[in-house]
Amino acid sequence: MGQESLTRIVLDTNGLVSALLFAGVSSRLVPLWQGGSVQLLISREILDEYLRVLAYPKFQLNSAEIKGLIEGELLPFVEIVRRTSRLKVLKQDPSDNKFLECAVAGGADVLISGDKALLALRDFRKIKVQSPAEFLKGFAGA
Repeated sequence: MGQESLTRIVLDTNGLVSALLFAGVSSRLVPLWQGGSVQLLISREILDEYLRVLAYPKFQLNSAEIKGLIEGELLPFVEIVRRTSRLKVLKQDPSDNKFLECAVAGGADVLISGDKALLALRDFRKIKVQSPAEFLKGFAGA
């Protein structure tokens, strides 16, 4: 209440998986998006990747568990963003451009990532690119 504008964030896939499945720094992001302290932005392409990665055998999740995580922990709290343009910023892993595209289209303040190529940007079109630890350290509500 009284908060003028929520911090708008995009969370890369590794960050989301870490936040939902493991205790640690990233798990401290979950109550922020579920409690309305930040607005988590996703696109269809990002959601598709989240679903694909959560299905990796190493996580040992069945389809009902994945559906429960996505429908219970994520979708009720996100804003779905339609990508407005394709970016060609990251040459080594072009599939990660979808996080920048979502951040730009959704007016994100911060892109949270552990990816070295994304983190190397530091700042992209006035969007901060930070690790989960960096973001949490600078976020007053955490």
